[in-house]
Amino acid sequence: MSSTDGPDTPADGGALWGGRFEGGMAPEMVPLNRCLGVDGRLWRQDVRGSVAWARALGGAGVLTTEEVQRLVDGLEAVARRLGTEDWSGAPEEDIHSLVERMLGEEVGEVAGKLHTGRSRNDQSATDVRLWGMDAVDGLVELVEALVLALAELAESGREVVLPGYTHLQQGQPVRAAQWALAHAQAFLRDRRRLRLAQEAAAVLPLGSGAIAGCPFPVDREALRRELGFRTVSANSIDAVSDRDWICDLVYAGAVTGMHLSRLGEDLVLFSSIEFGFVRMADGYSTGSSLMPQKRNPDAAELARGKSGRLAGNLQALLMLLKGLPTGYNRDLQEDKEPLFDTVDTLRVVLPAMRGAVDTATFRPRRIRAKLDTQLMATDLADYLVRRGVPFRESHEVVGRVVRRAEEEDRPLADLDPAEFAEIHPAFEPDVVEVFDWDTSLESRDSRGGSSLRAVDEQLDEVRSALLA
Repeated sequence: MSSTDGPDTPADGGALWGGRFEGGMAPEMVPLNRCLGVDGRLWRQDVRGSVAWARALGGAGVLTTEEVQRLVDGLEAVARRLGTEDWSGAPEEDIHSLVERMLGEEVGEVAGKLHTGRSRNDQSATDVRLWGMDAVDGLVELVEALVLALAELAESGREVVLPGYTHLQQGQPVRAAQWALAHAQAFLRDRRRLRLAQEAAAVLPLGSGAIAGCPFPVDREALRRELGFRTVSANSIDAVSDRDWICDLVYAGAVTGMHLSRLGEDLVLFSSIEFGFVRMADGYSTGSSLMPQKRNPDAAELARGKSGRLAGNLQALLMLLKGLPTGYNRDLQEDKEPLFDTVDTLRVVLPAMRGAVDTATFRPRRIRAKLDTQLMATDLADYLVRRGVPFRESHEVVGRVVRRAEEEDRPLADLDPAEFAEIHPAFEPDVVEVFDWDTSLESRDSRGGSSLRAVDEQLDEVRSALLA
């Protein structure tokens, strides 16, 4: 994660690469080399992995039972110190160096035995995988909370007729519940992607050493069980350089961000005066420093903006990895910032959007005022199809009907049956019955459709998915 591997770290916390070099590091190199400010958050994972490694060395006969216990007790003391002391100004370059120095202060020279057979290459790869596995659990909970809020919003919109849009033009009537559930489905896919990334992270690299494996008979399967990994890495060279799982997690975060942005865009549009379909609560809106009337949908706009950051993290990571030669390379020190930033950003945005959705309300009267009966054009085409007119012909016929209404600046539903029949003889007096919102919605009763039964089925499926 930071420097390339070398001999055991001295108990006094000195340079990790021992006597190979003369003099100290150039002062200009120190800030470039130092990453404690980034990887410091891995201290719990570093201690946890070190405890497991001490036990593995004991099982391999490298350490005595007494030495193992001293190291474990010392590491527990280090964890207590790291959890309570201010170590932000520590001189070490990374969290591994800091933990080892503090361990030496707790147990003395035996601390120098802990790094036997272990490289910072497999150590850091293990730490960040442990962190990522834990982080996904929290993100999944946040995504599920947002899905639940969308389900509750959908429940309130079961009977609300909403214009369905394509190309941002009114297309067909749908239920407001169906719109909310469309977003819920996207976030359920995000949950699945996050879980797949977590599964990819659950491969134990510890025991791979710097590149060639461990020369001592450590039980990697026991390490896997103790640390909660799903499987053990199959190749030591791959194990220390594999960051695919970080790509998976950052990709899942980028797609989640894209879905948050699309939801945010809908809320920005739907809460505007021009639409007025949704009202966002004051707690998730802001005012203007100049214009007293303004209610700005800032939660939605900020979510939309953060999506660019999340996509950028994925691009940065892919560019970092694309040209690396086989094995560990120091470039990999840069793998954690995109990962951490993606998780941190989602931890901020998801709760805010959950709250925005949870407190949003549909405005049925405003929505009804915006419904244009041209939304029924497809229903008119279906009407002709049921009377034996081929769909391509019926499509063209209804296009002419719509054009007449537009040229005369009349709502489509205001044309009388005689005018319809003038355009095509298949239109009969009952054509006026097409212009009923509930009839239109209920006619689309296929799975995933807009009928009340179909929408209730979708709502049940989303709620069931949250319990799975």
